[in-house]
Amino acid sequence: MRDEGGTIRPLGFHSGRFALCAVVITAALLAPGSGCTFKATRDGLPSDVEATIGTISDDIAQERYEKIYNEASDLWKQAATLEQSTEVFKQLRSKLGQVENRSIHSATEQNNSGGPLKGRAFIVTYQTRFEKGDGMETFTLAERDHKWLLARYFVNSTALN
Repeated sequence: MRDEGGTIRPLGFHSGRFALCAVVITAALLAPGSGCTFKATRDGLPSDVEATIGTISDDIAQERYEKIYNEASDLWKQAATLEQSTEVFKQLRSKLGQVENRSIHSATEQNNSGGPLKGRAFIVTYQTRFEKGDGMETFTLAERDHKWLLARYFVNSTALN
């Protein structure tokens, strides 16, 4: 993507703050519809949501960016090309390094009647320790044909400045 000065910038890079956001701004998460906050219990997230996030996390760690893209929802693919998506993942890795650990900060399940996240969605935010700094990591999953697919991925960290 090019800014008004003609400089090529990766998807989600804005004035010193670097974030991967595979679709529109976080405000789009508040699409029309009903949502409820899921309180993580000792049992954790629903197993299918947890398994999907685990697979995506493993793919990120193993740099399988094309696989992530190919298995993502149409929302992801409409927002970024494979090349843009791959470049942002590479820059995140370069600036933050590998995930060392993460803990659930919040989890929200939504059932939206309209908007880009129409249908069932799960938004999970983690406090994450990366090799080169701490941050917040948000996975947005959309359910399609009874399967959870990555719709958005967002990282916010002062280490990205």
